[in-house]
Amino acid sequence: MNPEFHMSGDKAFIVRFGYDIDIKTHRKVKNFTRAIEQLHIRGVSQIVPAYCDVTVCYDPAIIDYETLLSKLKAIDINTINDFNSASKLIHIPVCYHEEFAPDLSFVARHNELDVEEVINLHSSVEYLVYMLGFTPGFVYLGGLDKKITTPRKYKPRQKIKAGAVGIADKQTGVYPIDSPGGWQIIGKTPLKMFDISRTPEVLIQSGDHIKFDPISPVEYHDIKEAIRNKQYFVKSETIMINNGQS
Repeated sequence: MNPEFHMSGDKAFIVRFGYDIDIKTHRKVKNFTRAIEQLHIRGVSQIVPAYCDVTVCYDPAIIDYETLLSKLKAIDINTINDFNSASKLIHIPVCYHEEFAPDLSFVARHNELDVEEVINLHSSVEYLVYMLGFTPGFVYLGGLDKKITTPRKYKPRQKIKAGAVGIADKQTGVYPIDSPGGWQIIGKTPLKMFDISRTPEVLIQSGDHIKFDPISPVEYHDIKEAIRNKQYFVKSETIMINNGQS
């Protein structure tokens, strides 16, 4: 579909590229975001990509509505070199031991699997990061195996610790900070997904891919200590993306 342009208050546009959460729409969102960034439009204060749309925030004292709308409508994403010929794959170590996985056995029972099958299915996928939101650095991922989809908890927890890895319906993700939440917690990573003292503060960006690597409790605590001593380096690599397929 052609992009739809909608005002969002008096200081933002929402540019929508569809209503389906899929790789094709994601690529349009990312290409459009990159195109705006490359234009360096004076007055544009923030660009926020989501599943199917891009929010463009601006200062009306610097650029007016009509001028900005004209510039945005002039962007032809079909002429942009595809952003996604290559992507960063970031490895996230996760301990699935019961100490860190209070809901893992429930996820297994719900899907009529054993715990090891859930771990293998969850850790065998290279997940695409569609967007960030909810809290700083919270990743919304695509690619969860249908065999382990599990509904959210009926009663959310008041506090989930940073690093908790969870499943909610067809999604999986990592809690970057302590927060309330209703996801089924199946593991924990020692990595800091959000760290205000780090540049950039957020470990993962939209368009990246991540893979969860199972680790033991001993490895979890070793990595935690190495991070504390600034002696741990997050493992990442470049992967090639083929015609919109992750």
